[in-house]
Amino acid sequence: MAEEEAIKRRFELLVPHLDERTRRLMAASEAVAIGRGGATAVARATGVSRRVIGAGIKELADASRAGAVRIRRPGGGRKRTTDTDPTLRGDLERLVEPVTRGDPESPLRWTCKSVRKLAEELRRIGHRVSHQLVAELLHELDYSLQANRKVLEGSQHPDRNAQFEYLNDQVQAQIAAGEPAISVDAKKKELVGPFRNGGRELRPKGQPEPVRVHDFVDKELGRATPYGVYDMAQNQGWVTVGIDHDTAEFAVASIRQWWQTLGQATYPDATSLLITADGGGSNGSRLRLWKWELQRFADELDLELRVCHLPPGTSKWNKIEHRLFSYITQNWRGKPLVSYAAIVSLIAATTTRSGLTVQCQLDEGTYPTGRKVTDADLATVNLDRDEFHGEWNYRIRPRSRLLEMVIS
Repeated sequence: MAEEEAIKRRFELLVPHLDERTRRLMAASEAVAIGRGGATAVARATGVSRRVIGAGIKELADASRAGAVRIRRPGGGRKRTTDTDPTLRGDLERLVEPVTRGDPESPLRWTCKSVRKLAEELRRIGHRVSHQLVAELLHELDYSLQANRKVLEGSQHPDRNAQFEYLNDQVQAQIAAGEPAISVDAKKKELVGPFRNGGRELRPKGQPEPVRVHDFVDKELGRATPYGVYDMAQNQGWVTVGIDHDTAEFAVASIRQWWQTLGQATYPDATSLLITADGGGSNGSRLRLWKWELQRFADELDLELRVCHLPPGTSKWNKIEHRLFSYITQNWRGKPLVSYAAIVSLIAATTTRSGLTVQCQLDEGTYPTGRKVTDADLATVNLDRDEFHGEWNYRIRPRSRLLEMVIS
């Protein structure tokens, strides 16, 4: 991968100064230098097809042809399919979006659909495309195709893919209506103090930043629990850094802080808020306290809350993982998280070329564990389950609306 990145950089620097033939010969020379598999690697890095690279290799081997090859005028030759079919890229992204997965430690995205299956679906809606072209376009879009053993995790529910598609449809409809749609989750807890943090950063030679030998919790500093909210329409992140337990009360408090700071101003006329979340943890689908706290939040806002949970065993498919958390991890690699202020500052400094912005705030509140929600308490939650997997998809409306319905 590093070799391909180096080839890509060299090619991008030189390509404005090359004509068709010298571009072909440069790609061919890189492939020959690599040896076995070189044509494939260079094709991925440069976008030059393996057929053209093969022709260049033959040309390099035939010294008698030097200077005898006709060069087309700039702009000549067959146009790229994406130039003649401008909707192809967008349709491909829509096909893979419901089954896109991110790794919290990497900004790469994964899809479990094969390139042949994607090409078949694209041809069905009118595009002239091969599976090779689909693979090239996915690479340009920063997708990495993984074997099934890397994609499947946990127990596989029979309606797993159907839930992904249902969730994606709800998100698209919510955004199209101009209503807020967010992805939420808690990032892994981090030790606060001069502890080793994976990765490297630029320092004077021979002067690495000293950190502790053992990763024992500092009783005075403790651990930080970042809880994130990602606005899928605005490409905007919010992170609350807690100093206490990761409970449902803390999760909803974080969503509340996002709404008060960013959401309300961005969506002043909102009538509903769609929340997509994992099926477990502090925002689990079976957690009573999660629903109870959401009801309190809905009452405060007088706003309908729509919730869609990811199916079991699919936490890394959550949008917030590869659209927010992965970039935070990249941003603070190699930097010891010496204090809560440092953590807040590093998170807030996270940006991307695609326009991601992040705001962060420290929450010094206490959130005790063991809070019980009785059957009587749960019965007061104004909860309406969807027909499709109501345990994963439901709405919580303000109790004032329930009272209005009873009176009327």
